[in-house]
Amino acid sequence: MTDLTARPRVNGDVSFWFAETAPGARRERLDRDLQADVVFVGAGYTSLWGAYYLKQAKPELDIVILERETAGFGASSRNGGWLSYGLPGQASRYAKSHGKQSVVDFQREIFGTIDEVLRVAAVEGIDADLAKDGEIAIATNAAQRARLRAEFEGAAEWGFGADDLRWVEGRELDDFARLEGGTAGLWSPHCARVQPAKLARGLADAVERMGVRIYENTGVSEIRPREAVTVDGHTVRADYIVRGTEGFTPSLKGQKRDWLPKLSSMIVTEPLGDRVIDEIFWSSSVMVRDAAHFFCYIHKTAENRIALGGPGVPYLWGSRTDDHGKTAERSVRELHQALLRLFPMLADARIDHTWTGVLGIPRDWSATVSVDHEQGVAVAGGYVGDGVSSTNLAGRTLRDLILREDTELTRMPWVNKRIRKWEPEPLRWVALNGMYSIYSLADRLEARSDSARTSFLATAANIVTGRH
Repeated sequence: MTDLTARPRVNGDVSFWFAETAPGARRERLDRDLQADVVFVGAGYTSLWGAYYLKQAKPELDIVILERETAGFGASSRNGGWLSYGLPGQASRYAKSHGKQSVVDFQREIFGTIDEVLRVAAVEGIDADLAKDGEIAIATNAAQRARLRAEFEGAAEWGFGADDLRWVEGRELDDFARLEGGTAGLWSPHCARVQPAKLARGLADAVERMGVRIYENTGVSEIRPREAVTVDGHTVRADYIVRGTEGFTPSLKGQKRDWLPKLSSMIVTEPLGDRVIDEIFWSSSVMVRDAAHFFCYIHKTAENRIALGGPGVPYLWGSRTDDHGKTAERSVRELHQALLRLFPMLADARIDHTWTGVLGIPRDWSATVSVDHEQGVAVAGGYVGDGVSSTNLAGRTLRDLILREDTELTRMPWVNKRIRKWEPEPLRWVALNGMYSIYSLADRLEARSDSARTSFLATAANIVTGRH
């Protein structure tokens, strides 16, 4: 391995996924006041799915999407490419407010969402490298193994059946992928690979074909009852204004503390040869992660690249966001070290691209889909890392709420959940950066120990920050 090998060819440029996707013509910028039925702020998955299902249900609706940059510029094109089964929040919190059965129902809806995304992509002709081979979490030390085993044994409580999760260990792991030191894993069929930027751009094209208007290079500075004000001072009025800005929400007036913009960075290798892929035992499109507290999520692309995300700088002072995906040197270094720790056979693999995305994190680490009919304002977001699948469910839920329909979706426990604001600085900076520093230390301690007990440091960090 050389410094040249570890230094990415491209840093930023939104993301590898974004750069890999052929851009269409730049959409029109809004240069006037406007009236519509429903206005979505932000052209990411939340708004695109919401517009898609609303327009499908009521084609006569005049729907507008306002985007500061280009469609899919945010988290929708920078994530790990996982259509995962994870709940967008804490099962125990949802159960406390709505009962255990509501969480079971919620989880089953998330399972079905993965197939719904695949269905829509097929219907709309969206080629997004989709492949459903499931996901596996692999333990590389005794404490990780114990956590996965506890998760497996407690899964039935939250609606998982024998067909939803399977315990894997020993040589059977080689049916999925080989991580250095891997001893056991937890596999689920409920996950699919996706090239996220292709999905975002495909959805944007699909809603435009349906008659939805998308204005790019049109930033919104403030959301008011039934009004969105652009940074150029134009006013867009509608019966409903839907905020779908996720980690970029702090840029809106009066909403700096609603979601905390947590950073997550990724690297992707050059295309790997068949010999290396065989050595990793990764012949399918299964999605892989380790079971650390500061875990890595790993994606084998359609062209046999390894994309790995996880460790790095988690938060910038004052809820600042990144510069078009540009990644700090520390994050690149830590990601590359994680890649080599888990896949030492990739020591000579060139890193082609690195980038950073922004997640929206609520104070209680649980997402919401809310509609205030009196004010004409709706909010969906705070998906805490499981947004690729959750946004689709959010879009369908927004449809039912805005149309005032009483359905199973409108009874899910995240509906109309109250948003608790984050503390002012420096408390949130200390909380997030401190939490992930502690997780990193806990991971190092667990890796050096034969103990099956989770580090008390990680348990304390979860309690202090409200993550569990």
